[in-house]
Amino acid sequence: MDMITDAAQVARHEAARTLENAQARASKAAAAPGAAHGEYLTFRLGGEEYGIDILRVQEIRSYEHPTRIANSPEFLKGVVNLRGVIVPIIDLRVKLGCETAEFNAFTVVIVLNIRGRVVGAVVDSVSDVLELGGDTIKPAPGMNAQVDMSFITGIANVGERMLILMDIQALMSSADMGLIEDSAAA
Repeated sequence: MDMITDAAQVARHEAARTLENAQARASKAAAAPGAAHGEYLTFRLGGEEYGIDILRVQEIRSYEHPTRIANSPEFLKGVVNLRGVIVPIIDLRVKLGCETAEFNAFTVVIVLNIRGRVVGAVVDSVSDVLELGGDTIKPAPGMNAQVDMSFITGIANVGERMLILMDIQALMSSADMGLIEDSAAA
């Protein structure tokens, strides 16, 4: 049991350190107007790696079992109390149709600020923060109408890694999620 506790502490420490470094770099980037790059928090869902805009990330927390809400969609795991704020927890694995993964010491919740609303997203693990230039990011491939690509902003190749870059705000604001009102300010 100590090994699991130690692994959870290491995962929390690494996630916090990664987020602090990313926020420091984002502050520097904001101070340099006209910088043509973006910083992305990368995370794993099953065998795939995804990236989201670091500026949407409020914090990274270890996974805690949420309070289930009756008659909620399968992807809505429930809610947690985060310092007095009730936060809905979305399992991105279920929402994106990934294979089911077990919850372990590396499972984390990325707490996001989407249009002024706090939302948590469960992911398998957080990888790192990457600064990507426009030449690294390629447009998402066109797909037929049956595949919803509206939240995919591009694909980035970083060494041997391929990252799927997503607009987490568009995903969390979609009508089927029911989390954010259309009238909410962007």
